[in-house]
Parts: sequence; structure tokens; C-alpha cells
Amino acid sequence: MAEHGAHITTASVVDDQPSIFEVVAQDSLMSAVRPALQHVVKVLAESNPAHFGFFWRWFDEIFTLLDLLLQQHYLSKTSASFSENFYGLKRIVMGDQHKLQRLASAGLPKKQFMKSVMFLVLLPYLKVKLEKLVSSLREEDEYSIHPPSSRWKRFYRAFLAAYPFVNMAWEGWFLVQQLRYILGKVQHHSPLLRLAGVRLGRLTVQDIQALEHKPAEASMMQLPAGSIGEKIKSALKKAVGGVALSLSTGLSVGVFFLQFLEWWYSSENQETIKTLTALPTPPPPVHLDYNSDSPLLPKMKTVCPLCRKNRVNDTVLATSGYVFCYRCVFNYVRSHQACPITGYPTEVQHLIKLYSPEN
Repeated sequence: MAEHGAHITTASVVDDQPSIFEVVAQDSLMSAVRPALQHVVKVLAESNPAHFGFFWRWFDEIFTLLDLLLQQHYLSKTSASFSENFYGLKRIVMGDQHKLQRLASAGLPKKQFMKSVMFLVLLPYLKVKLEKLVSSLREEDEYSIHPPSSRWKRFYRAFLAAYPFVNMAWEGWFLVQQLRYILGKVQHHSPLLRLAGVRLGRLTVQDIQALEHKPAEASMMQLPAGSIGEKIKSALKKAVGGVALSLSTGLSVGVFFLQFLEWWYSSENQETIKTLTALPTPPPPVHLDYNSDSPLLPKMKTVCPLCRKNRVNDTVLATSGYVFCYRCVFNYVRSHQACPITGYPTEVQHLIKLYSPEN
């Protein structure tokens, strides 16, 4: 039994296949980077909505664009994604023999390169958007935004009922693949690698030497561009490469910062944090700095600031404390992702319904 399980922690001398711990660690690296950056952008947007609100509203698209530049740079220069290269791994085209394998510095062939970019960048973006759509539909279904007899409501209720099973099947597919990888039955820990036509392997000595010498060779072999078009193309290529290099350097440093954040927010450290961060409740604001397009507060406390009528189904925004009609504030927040009065970044989950004793 020990012989069959030895490959879980140690690699074979002949095979360069990484252990399950290495591949799971590199998978979790990029999944930890996204929420960390999202939290930073959210803090900036809450502190200065006018300057940083745009980055919060379009965070998914901006992150996907930066991720595309980063992964394109690494796949073309090291035959690996950022997280795979960080852990000393590379992508090997399926069918390549051990002696005829391409060096990591040569990059991936065009077919495998395009598939890798699609599964590394486009698929996570679509998954995030789908999860946000499901969350929004659940909010609408819970508070009955659409009429009960509408076709749309019947459709999305069926969609909401089927989504958990589809998501469970998706996650189960990956779990089964990882179990088969641990048992040595397959060469891929993820089905997406198989669909991309590649597998993961460790960097060899030749790969490391080639990656170290490639920047020096590129600078020595660079020739002056002739036409204006070639100069523009060269400048754009340098700019994209510089952005990707800056992102990779920043993320490499940020990985260690993420470890500190994990420790800081760990359950064992929460009591210490509470004692260090316990502060008295600040006083309410005396004057409000309204945006030019924000509605003024009505004089009567029972009137909704948006529709200017008596409130129906009172709902408070947790980010600002103002009360509106549920339908009014739900549609506004879903469209603008901000409080109508203060402009603070707000999401649908920040809506809290109020219930009075009379109701």
C-alpha cells in the first residue's frame, strides 16, 4: 500500500508529474488574489466614490483584462500560467515524448495557447458573472419583484432550481478528476487541462537555464525597427510586456502579503484583533455633501427620497442608513451600485427590510 501511495508526496525519478499538493496550491493562488484585490478596491471606493467608484463598478472587467495580459505574458514566455510558474511548473503538450519536449522558454503552440487563455481567463469571468446573476435572481424571487404570473418568473425559478445541481455536478467533476490524479490513473488534476491538450510538469534544469538566458538574448538580438508601423508595433509590444511584468512582480510580492492577511483574519487571531481595533462609535454627520445628481431628502420622514411618495415596504441601506421603498431602492442600486443619497458603493445584499409592530 505504501508503494502505491508514495507518488502523492514524492515524484518518480522518470516522471516529472507534480504532486497533488503542488497543483492544488497553484490553483488556490489566483483564487486568493481576486478577492484580495476586490477588497482593496472596495475600501478605496468607499473612501472616495467619485474617484474610485468606477473601478468598483467595473472590477470584473478590469481584473479580467489585467489577468489576460498577465497570463498571455507567462504562457508565451514560460509555457505556464502565473501561478504555475510561481510553483516551478510548466504546461507540456500532450503526446510529446520526454526527450522531445519543448523548452518552457519556447512557449506553447498556438492551439494550446488559445485554449489555455480561454480556460484561465474567460471561463472564470463567465463563472463570476453567472454567480452574480443567480444571486440577483434569488433576491428578485425572494421579494417578488416580478408579477406571479409572468413567464420570466417561471423561467428563472426553474433556472434557480436547476443551478445548484449543475454547480454540484461541475464541482464533482473536478473532485473525481483530482481523486483519479492522486491514485495515478490520469495525468491531469483538472478536466480543463485535458480539454486544453496539456498537462503539468516540473521545470527541468534546461528549462530554468533557458528562462534565465532568454531576456539577455532578446536584448542582444533586438534590431532597430525600420518603418513607422514596425516602431509602433514594437512600442506596443514593449508596453504590454512591461505591464505584464509589473503585474507579475506585484503579484509575487502580494502573495506573501496574502499569507499575512490569512493569519490576520484567522479565527485564532480574532480576539486579539477585536481588542486592538475596538473604537468608540463615531458621531453622526452634521452636514451631508450631496452629489449634484443626488435627490434631496424629503421633509417628511415617511416619504421615499426616490419616488417622493409614502414609503411602501420600507427598506434601509446598510451602507448609509437611509430608508426607501424596496422597489425604488432595489432598481436604483442594481443599476448604479451606489446609495442614491451619499453615493457610497452599495450592492443588493446591503438592502435590509424594516418591519414595524403595526405590520
